Amino acid sequence: MIAVLHEWGAAEQVCDDAELVVSELFTNAVRHTDSEKVDCELTVVGAFLRLEITDQGRGGSAPHVQPGSVDKECGRGLFLVGALSESWGVRPDPSGRGRTVWADLPYGPPTAH
Repeated sequence: MIAVLHEWGAAEQVCDDAELVVSELFTNAVRHTDSEKVDCELTVVGAFLRLEITDQGRGGSAPHVQPGSVDKECGRGLFLVGALSESWGVRPDPSGRGRTVWADLPYGPPTAH
């Protein structure tokens, strides 16, 4: 993923933030569903990098920020996603067998050194 972002000319901060957000969303999909397959998609939409993690569902409730998760070792992943993203959300996968959790991160050209 980072190699693709570098090819696209993403700033280092964008790469760092995207790596953390994808890690959190992917981990949630693996830990909280019984999916055999989890997909990741990156697209640039206007001034944002859209990150999408699609699972096969069959988990508990839809992802949400846990109250009081900021100070806990576990459960703060979606808090971090919200802090780094302009917006994020959940939608059913078009196949009807899972869901996609997406996040839009500010995306800009690399800064001059």
